Amino acid sequence: MWIHFESFHIIQHPTYMSMYPPGQGLVLAAGQILGHPWVGQLLVTALMCSALCWMLQGWLPPRWALLGACLAVLRVGILSYWMNSYFGASLPALGGALVLGALPRLKHKVHVADAILMATGVAILANTRPYEGLVFSVPIAAAMLIWIVRQKTFPTSTVLRRVVLPVVLLLGVAGSATSYYFWRVTGSAFVMPYTVNRQTYAVAPYFIWQKPRPEPVYHHAVMRNFYVDLELRSFESGETVLGFRHRLSSKAFALWVFYLGPALTLPLLAFPRLLRDRKMRAPLCVLAAVTIGSLVEAWTGVHYVAPALSLFYLLLMQCIRHLRLWGRRGQAMGQGLARAVLVVCVSMVVLRVTAAVAGVPMEPPTWRGNLQRDAVIRELQQMTGKQLVVVHYDPKHVPHVEWVYNRADIGASKIVWARDMGDSQNQELLVYFKDRRAWRIDADDPAAKLEAYGTTPPVN
Repeated sequence: MWIHFESFHIIQHPTYMSMYPPGQGLVLAAGQILGHPWVGQLLVTALMCSALCWMLQGWLPPRWALLGACLAVLRVGILSYWMNSYFGASLPALGGALVLGALPRLKHKVHVADAILMATGVAILANTRPYEGLVFSVPIAAAMLIWIVRQKTFPTSTVLRRVVLPVVLLLGVAGSATSYYFWRVTGSAFVMPYTVNRQTYAVAPYFIWQKPRPEPVYHHAVMRNFYVDLELRSFESGETVLGFRHRLSSKAFALWVFYLGPALTLPLLAFPRLLRDRKMRAPLCVLAAVTIGSLVEAWTGVHYVAPALSLFYLLLMQCIRHLRLWGRRGQAMGQGLARAVLVVCVSMVVLRVTAAVAGVPMEPPTWRGNLQRDAVIRELQQMTGKQLVVVHYDPKHVPHVEWVYNRADIGASKIVWARDMGDSQNQELLVYFKDRRAWRIDADDPAAKLEAYGTTPPVN
């Protein structure tokens, strides 16, 4: 009966599992043990902000590091969808901060602890956003290798023992664990669940040089709408010059709105000075790699580049430092501009909190999730016994507003969500879940409400 439970970003064969790497799932599982999945997201976001401060301390004076971390807390850590949703951006951002923060520390003092933190960061990236994590980590690894070859401060044996060996051993253990996970999920230690999902459902590729795949057989119109009418059409529109330019501008605008916005754009006036800053050569190389890596992706969501959050704030704070120096010759303009950035950031937080209290939404509806489904869940939770909900969609249903998602253990769940496949095919569900109260819901009705299954006209 797996066809009734098909949904986006999930594989059904050979196991029922999320297509994504296990990192974010572990965070939400930890939160579930502590009382609610969001608790895990809250804690990992707090760790991300702490790690960002630690990273900045490795590159900047302590006061500037604290200031940068506070800006990140205000802009990303509190009011953004990174903390207030399950998109899972905080964990890869934590991994990126550990990797970037360990780099200057290892160059100054070859401590085993810093090597372990760097390897831990790489392992987190590999189990959250593997591609973006790889693009982010490779130039840092190259910088480390160049330093190992050229440096004369420490004996080579010391560097190998305190840096290379711990990194290799920890990554070996992490890689083995990840491969074991792949083996249990897909049947192969070298096949990711992500690969299985894309091969099963997707037509459009994720990189601009690839060609679309043949269209597979879809069991539900909503699945085809998503993978063909939305994904494939979007990919094909970017194959023209104008379409590719539009795609790049859309990516750049979305990234600018989230990471910078008007408040944090002002420091970029000092970016030309950053290009002459020798200390920033390695971070600028990482920025170039991240930029190129994003350009070749067909789609780049804001949270896709989460591994580079620490990089953005490092470059941003260095720009503010350069901006502030504009006032050294008796001119207060530089210091005034730097202070204005802080005032605007704090003001925006006050504005966002006020809007939230007043009930005025300031974020896209996508980040708020399916609130209508959430209301139905609360209604079902108050009922006694277990429930089965058969979800019906209109032909013009928007795929992004999805209702059919189930918990990890479907059979033990209080609520089971299934797709409406017509009365004849739904019968197997009703027979199997005979101990549950069966409901039907028209998800595209603006006033969608539960109706006892069988009381509405059959849908074929």
